Amino acid sequence: MEVEPGSSAMARTGDRIDRRRWLTGAAAVGLSLAAERALGLAKTPRQTTGPFYPYDHALESDADLVQVNGRSALARGVIAHLDGVVKDHRGRPVPGALVEIWQCDANGRYHHPRDRRNAPLDENFQGYGRSRTGADGGYRFRTIEPVAYPGRAPHIHFAIRGPGFEPLITQLYVRGAPENAKDWILNRIGDPNRRASLVVPFQPHPELAGQRTARFDIVLG
Repeated sequence: MEVEPGSSAMARTGDRIDRRRWLTGAAAVGLSLAAERALGLAKTPRQTTGPFYPYDHALESDADLVQVNGRSALARGVIAHLDGVVKDHRGRPVPGALVEIWQCDANGRYHHPRDRRNAPLDENFQGYGRSRTGADGGYRFRTIEPVAYPGRAPHIHFAIRGPGFEPLITQLYVRGAPENAKDWILNRIGDPNRRASLVVPFQPHPELAGQRTARFDIVLG
């Protein structure tokens, strides 16, 4: 029987076609998500610990590297608010992980006795911090935007430790830093996509003038 345009039968036919299209689309999305879950997320590349991992945390070891206890002055450099989420390879948050960071001060010098570069040491910069991930896998630090020093692009060292997974040592780099092109540690990562996963933008803070924000999500193996 021929269906007249505008009839209720035509409307019901259109509804069935639209529903089939929606179900087909939903099934395709479901297959895509299933494929992503099966493949897992790309793991954060490993990097070197470096020679200046701090073994003496006399200054402090909290998540605020800019303000040292007992000192009124803040660290030199551009203050940066750094956060992110630690996930497993399925994208699930990892709560209770210990996240450590360490970096040189705004003069390019580490709080480490083996760093004997001819540069003044900023005593108002903590140099090392630690944060414990929450139930959502999130961590947060207040530090400075990293700076370059001879032979290295601006970077921040990371260590992630906790029960049930192998510790991960890696480094964060600043998007747009010209030194990235010649940094030998960063460029040992042959895959450009994996290399790019360690390079993040430092952007103007939306509320705090002159300060920056950056996000660095970490995927464990």
